[in-house]
Amino acid sequence: MAFVDPLTIMLVAVASSASLIAIYLIGQALGKRNAEELAIPGFFIGIFDFLSGFFMSFSWPLPGAYNMLFGDPMLFLGIIMMAGSYMLYKKINPRYLSLFGFFLGIYLLVETYGIAALNLEKGNYFLPAFSFFLFSALAALFSPLVYTKNKYAYYFLAALLIIAAFLALFIGSAGIYGHLASPP
Repeated sequence: MAFVDPLTIMLVAVASSASLIAIYLIGQALGKRNAEELAIPGFFIGIFDFLSGFFMSFSWPLPGAYNMLFGDPMLFLGIIMMAGSYMLYKKINPRYLSLFGFFLGIYLLVETYGIAALNLEKGNYFLPAFSFFLFSALAALFSPLVYTKNKYAYYFLAALLIIAAFLALFIGSAGIYGHLASPP
């Protein structure tokens, strides 16, 4: 069986998901209350997140623990994105999902530690990968701040997500170029 590396498109999807959540948070900080227009793109990117995470978690296309490192959080992010999109569509405040985000943050924090402690990423990509997981973990851990309804909390969370999105795009773009330069 040929080696399949879905990580590049998954990183672009994570960047898209983080960006949509950041747009929602900035809208909330600015007092915008009609965020339903985010429901459809959020739902479809959530489906992709869920399916790619499910595929990776259950088919193990990558060596070692990397399936758990990438697939499991993607699966959970997909569930959160789909649920949040449905809630927006139905005009239900999705802040309740921040509790699930908090649990995802714990998972991501353990993975962030594992990247460093277990040498899961080495060389030039250690710092971007470690930073991506760290900022993703922090955004998820602090997500219950949406209960404060404080615009600065929304901006803080949006900033963490935007940084995570840029790191995901950086790593994903480097991976895309690397695969194009040296196809299997």
